[in-house]
Parts: sequence; C-alpha cells; structure tokens
Amino acid sequence: MHCSHKGKGDAILFIHGMPTNRTLWDGIIHHLSNHFRCFAIDLPGMGNTPFTPYGPDYLHRMADQIESLRVRYGISKWHVVGHDAGSAIAVEYAGRFQRHVGCLALLSPAIFPDLKPFFLLNPLRTPIVGEMRAPLLHFVFWKVAMRRALAGGSKSAFQALYEPFSGPTGAWQLMRLVRWGKPEEILGDIPVKLTKLSMPTLLFHGSRDVLPAAFAERAASLIPHSSIVRLDAGHFLPIDKSDEVAASLHGFFTGNDTAMPITAQVLKPRKRKHVREHLAPSCRISKHPTIATAAETIS
Repeated sequence: MHCSHKGKGDAILFIHGMPTNRTLWDGIIHHLSNHFRCFAIDLPGMGNTPFTPYGPDYLHRMADQIESLRVRYGISKWHVVGHDAGSAIAVEYAGRFQRHVGCLALLSPAIFPDLKPFFLLNPLRTPIVGEMRAPLLHFVFWKVAMRRALAGGSKSAFQALYEPFSGPTGAWQLMRLVRWGKPEEILGDIPVKLTKLSMPTLLFHGSRDVLPAAFAERAASLIPHSSIVRLDAGHFLPIDKSDEVAASLHGFFTGNDTAMPITAQVLKPRKRKHVREHLAPSCRISKHPTIATAAETIS
C-alpha cells in the first residue's frame, strides 16, 4: 500500500474513497502539515497501489495493511480521516485498533448497507453489460460527471485523480474497481461497529452531496461521541472546501489533544446525548475557534 507523508506533530491518517487517490487530500494537508504529521494512502487499484481482488474480508484486509503502516512508521496513536468509501475502512480500522486512534473524522460517509452506487457506474458493475459499455461510460463519468463534481478544484487536481484511469485500459480498470460487491454484504456490519466506537468523532456533510444527509445523521446518532459539520459543498469536500475542512479538523484535533497520550488508553463510553451540529460538547471541542478563525490560524 503506497503511503506519502509530510509535516511534524501528532499524526493524521487520510483515507480517500472511490475512485480517487491520496491527492484528494493535498489541499487539506497543505494547511495541516505545519501542525501535524500527515499520512495519505492510495487504496488498491487507485494511485500507486496495485489492484487486489475484492472479497468479504476486504475491509478487514485494508485495516490490517493500515495497522502495518502504523507499526512501520513507529506511530503510537494517530487521528484517522476517511472520505466516501474510505470512511468504511476508517470505521473498520478504528473499531479494531481503538487504542491507536485519537479522533475519527468521516467526510461524506458512504458506510451503510442501503448505499446506492452512483447511477452512472451501475452498468459497469454488471457482467457483460459493463464490458460492452465501459469505454462510453468511462468517458461520460470522467469528462462530464467528474468535471462537474470537481468544478471547484483546479485542473491539476482533476488530472491527478483521472491519470490512473487514463490510457487504453483505463475504462476497464474503472470497471474492475467499481465491482466491489453488494453493499449489504460488505457494509452490513458497519451500523453495529459504529455503536462501539469510543473516540471523539466528527462527521462532515455537503448540502449538495450525492449521498443523502441521512447517512451522516444516522452515523452521528449511532456513534457515542460525535457531532456534524455541515458545509455548502458537493461530495468532494476535501477539494471543494479544503480550507474549511482543514480548519474544522485542526480545531477538533487540538481540542481533543488529551486523546493523544504517549501511553494510549481507550476512552470509556458515556451515555449517549442528543447529537449536536458542528463542534458539539460531546466531542469536547466547544471552545475551539470558528471556522473563519481557525482558517486564519493554520493558513
């Protein structure tokens, strides 16, 4: 699993979703690397990590590989941030290795078994039909849908995400990637796992996201110590609102710095309180600055 890192301080692990790669986080890491040691991975089949076959144990295998990275880099504890499908991997990792996770942040979390894959990619998930339509759907997805979705970012940001799927085999690489299985099978255990997370958790949802707001709200209702940040943005929050997201993460992590001791201890679950929106007291960050102030602090 390819991993890049930058900066000094408490460690943060960034896990992208589908079909992006570690460059999704470049804008956020630019803001945070002066205060944190930022790690960004490429999941299999995206960026510089070779594709590996899917299976019922996919999330388990990804969590194992991430834990191997933590050991390799000598990290006692890190914050974990996931976007889209990367949020499911973040939940799996945080649930299995809680004593090594300080805080958790989930952006546009595609984590529930009733997830509906993006309509344009559905035909690619169907055998024979996918093979026949791959070139056309690949073109429409990248040149139309993704260009519109990433309109708030730079051309270089789009190119960095598109490059692994360019070339004569790009259409079939995308087809192979999106055939990850049935949501009810891969994500069926996620709701129960959310209730067992003990670390402070911050969820993000964009008002124009293709995912329903109910996903972030449902996750917040299940995770004991959680709150929600709502932004005027689409699905790709790390690109659309990199400065606002970075500011919120900075305040959230520094406001929970007591969760990063040298000798890690799991937080004891407390009785669930009503979910508050944005920087809730349950996350112990009620005193952290507003987004505007935090942006100035870390820019």
